[in-house]
Amino acid sequence: MKTHDERIAEMTFASVYPHYIAKVEKKGRTKEELHQVIEWLTGFDVQTMQAHIDDKLSFEQFFQKADLNPNAHLITGLICGYRIEEIENPLTQKVRYLDKLVDELAKGKKLEKILRNS
Repeated sequence: MKTHDERIAEMTFASVYPHYIAKVEKKGRTKEELHQVIEWLTGFDVQTMQAHIDDKLSFEQFFQKADLNPNAHLITGLICGYRIEEIENPLTQKVRYLDKLVDELAKGKKLEKILRNS
């Protein structure tokens, strides 16, 4: 049986992205704001992100190509029952960073706060 970390590594960004959009739009936020948050974390502009969706990159491939924001370590707290700063697997931690940012956006947090001093 695959570990939690292996399952996350093999999931595609394309499979999760529509859920991110639905989550933020349901709470009155926009796809543009979501893209801003993803770009802050990964360095991917909308065209690059769309190419990664079209190519069905796994999260492992997605984050291998990402230029992770130097302030990403400031993303802390609980997500899906895990304390982000204590996650030992680097890839799982990056995916949880993204989950946490999407969560904060959906909860109405101001973009300036979500984007951690950018």
